[in-house]
Amino acid sequence: MEMFGIISVLTVLSALFAFINTKFLKLPFTIGLMIIAICFTLAIIFLGHFEHFILEEATLLIESIDFETVLLEVMLSFLLFAGALHTNLEDLSKQKGPIMLFATLGILISTFLVGGMFYFLVDAMGHPIDFIYCLLFGALISPTDPIAVLGILKDAKAPKKLETKIVGESLFNDGVGVVIFLVIFSIAQRGMASVEAEEIGFLFFEEVFGGIGLGLLMGYVGFWLMKTIDHYETEVMITLALVMGIYSIAHYFHFSGPLAVVVAGLFIGNKSPEIAWSKSTKNYVDKFWELLDVFLNAILFVLIGFELLIITLNREYITLGLIAIPITLLARYLALLGPIALFKKKLDFAPKTDILMTWGGIRGGISIALALTLGADMERELFLTATYVVVVFSIIGQGLTIGPLVKKLIK
Repeated sequence: MEMFGIISVLTVLSALFAFINTKFLKLPFTIGLMIIAICFTLAIIFLGHFEHFILEEATLLIESIDFETVLLEVMLSFLLFAGALHTNLEDLSKQKGPIMLFATLGILISTFLVGGMFYFLVDAMGHPIDFIYCLLFGALISPTDPIAVLGILKDAKAPKKLETKIVGESLFNDGVGVVIFLVIFSIAQRGMASVEAEEIGFLFFEEVFGGIGLGLLMGYVGFWLMKTIDHYETEVMITLALVMGIYSIAHYFHFSGPLAVVVAGLFIGNKSPEIAWSKSTKNYVDKFWELLDVFLNAILFVLIGFELLIITLNREYITLGLIAIPITLLARYLALLGPIALFKKKLDFAPKTDILMTWGGIRGGISIALALTLGADMERELFLTATYVVVVFSIIGQGLTIGPLVKKLIK
């Protein structure tokens, strides 16, 4: 099927699922869409036992979509920019210390904790896996996604400081998580002996600081351009072009695209409303990016549901995926303890921040996309199934219960 046909099918199904959820289920938007997509996929698999053509065509459609490219190189940049654009920098700066530690040291600690625990557990179960591949799993499963949980936190009237920490961490840890994954992936491909510490340090420095620098530069350029005019159509186009241009430049120079668009989004979203935008422009820019965010998230979560068609579903892989759920939760809890303890006296933390941030750390599509980049010799099928199990539990199980948990603990 051609690209336009694929986009059309996904858009029609997303709109249909959104209607069903809004009219009948009334679940949080993205969670409801994913649940309906999974049910729809299971129905296709069931019908496929009687009519093979249905299952074969559906599988071919999903296999024709390069999920990791679509998410990592197309959708992620727009989603992160939209999130950053609507994030208050003043609130973020008050919590910058713990947020930076959560998004950097926290991700690194979680990577090694998940990798280490998974390595020993699978070995005890009679399925030994190289430690470096377990670290890859730790790196791809550690980044969190705020999309599915933000609306729930607002409805539960979660403290603003808690919401800021979860959003701020998630905006930055996607970029840091991808960099850590790329470093470990390079070591796994070439071997530890052929990768020097200086090379790893340079790669990390280039990706992280190059991305931040590019984001600041391009954010200022976009801000300056919009400051010189008052024409909302043009200014909306400038923000759109900015995201696409930043990601393309970052890809060319091997900078972190996710970090670059987050920094640019924070700069534009906090600097422009008072200086560069009229009220009309602010309204149109906000609505445009809100709608684009909703549309892309609908497509993303429906795609996550449909990925079930290409997941290897056998008892061993599913069992390892179920075992990975408590491992990832425990690793996240332990990784958060250090930064929380360090800043607890300096900053006014919400009650049970460690528990709420652990349960509110939802895993999303980026983990599946990174799992799809693994080579066959890296236990790709096992890690892809385990990742899918963790992501589905995280979005549905944690996503639907974080609201009641917030109300109970904060009360």
